[in-house]
Amino acid sequence: MTAHSQGPNGLVLVHAAVQNPAEMAEPDPQAAGDEHRRFAASAKYADISWSASGAEPRWLGMDTSACAVAINPSHFASRGADEFERFLSGAASRGEPALIIATMGNADDDGPWNVFDRYDASVHFPKFTGAIAGKRLPVGADISLAPDLDAADRDLGLRLRLRNRPADAPWWAMALRQPSAPHILGSGHAPAHPPTPPGELVPILVDSLGEPVVARWTSGDGAQIWYLIPDSVDWTTVVDWIVQRALPAHVPAALRRVRSVHSLDADLETPAETQARVALEELERRYIEDKARFQADLERALQEAEPVRSGLLYGTGDELADAVAMVLRAAGFTVTDLDGELGDTKSADLLAVLDQERCLIEVKSASGAAPEKLVSYLQRHLKTWPQLCPGQPVTCSALVVNHQHRLDPAQRPAEVYQRKEFVDALTFPVLATGQLFDWWRNKDWPTVRAAVLGHPQPGHTSKPSTAQNAPESPRPRRPWFH
Repeated sequence: MTAHSQGPNGLVLVHAAVQNPAEMAEPDPQAAGDEHRRFAASAKYADISWSASGAEPRWLGMDTSACAVAINPSHFASRGADEFERFLSGAASRGEPALIIATMGNADDDGPWNVFDRYDASVHFPKFTGAIAGKRLPVGADISLAPDLDAADRDLGLRLRLRNRPADAPWWAMALRQPSAPHILGSGHAPAHPPTPPGELVPILVDSLGEPVVARWTSGDGAQIWYLIPDSVDWTTVVDWIVQRALPAHVPAALRRVRSVHSLDADLETPAETQARVALEELERRYIEDKARFQADLERALQEAEPVRSGLLYGTGDELADAVAMVLRAAGFTVTDLDGELGDTKSADLLAVLDQERCLIEVKSASGAAPEKLVSYLQRHLKTWPQLCPGQPVTCSALVVNHQHRLDPAQRPAEVYQRKEFVDALTFPVLATGQLFDWWRNKDWPTVRAAVLGHPQPGHTSKPSTAQNAPESPRPRRPWFH
């Protein structure tokens, strides 16, 4: 096959620098490590729907001169160097840029790379004196789109950020580096300002520090365009993007040569084709933007809700008290953390103030059934309050308990205490955090206020939410302090 020969009708030729997965047998467990690595490398491409994506692969040992794009090419002899050289020569002979997709890092290898270097991965440019080094980021790194991206780069960023990779897949922060520098090889000190490969690195996705985790690098002469993506991607989605977005943007002639359905030559379209294509592109653009916006909305809502949800339903100690305080503030109370104000254990956990009401609140947790002695903690704090804060009388009190917190919330009893004689003798409300959570998530602030204060608020006639089988009205407040 010559450098200008055509691929199958409608299918773009893509060079993947691995052995054909269909011809690879899983090696014996006792086989050399190289055999296992070659098998693992090929297996990553085994499930790609090539023809459905409009592409056909060219593996190691096959002619690559007519390929429009290369995936993870190799510069090592007998491992793909010849195929990569023919790919580059073919692109050059056609006067086209060589489009290359390269993977940064290995998701299965989280061990140390080099004690002399902060980077643990790299992508080398065989025809240039340089490389892009990658530093594996901690789990949970905040990743976002870089600003001012063109359509192809933005589409890739959204695919990788929103739907192409597992949620726990790692990212690598990238930087241009000189690969032969001694600090990468671990043989001495690095020069103060090592040279970088000639070209431009354009961030597509960035971490919270603005460092690229997905990027496009274009050589200074424009002959090569590299897309750097992290390991652990769905390669079918990436191949879809190559044919539908990358090639139209960078090597449109490759699509025209094979008469791909994704070849968009506007000069040859009928008005009906143009209208339909533009409408479809607009629909796709809106979908991508809407999904990104809704995903961001969901992430913000999760970040706001999780501290309250986790604290109320599973928390103990300060985490639980902080969650109760957030609910009370949302319901309109002014809340003081008494442990911080007066010192740990000197008084109850919280003081909640609403209008003329000043409510002392003790917050407790129990992994099993709540012991009745929890009530005595609040009773003791009520007795010592006048000495701690003279001249600041409280008008009511409440005990909030996260009981049975090792059980799933749906399996917990709705009420903290069930023994009728004990419940009837209580002189203040005892509230389950499951009830508070239910009222909080439904923004039923009148019910929160009524339940905490022990009496209905003026003008409030609604009943508490029944999602946690709450009582129909708060227990009447009895006098308990003089």
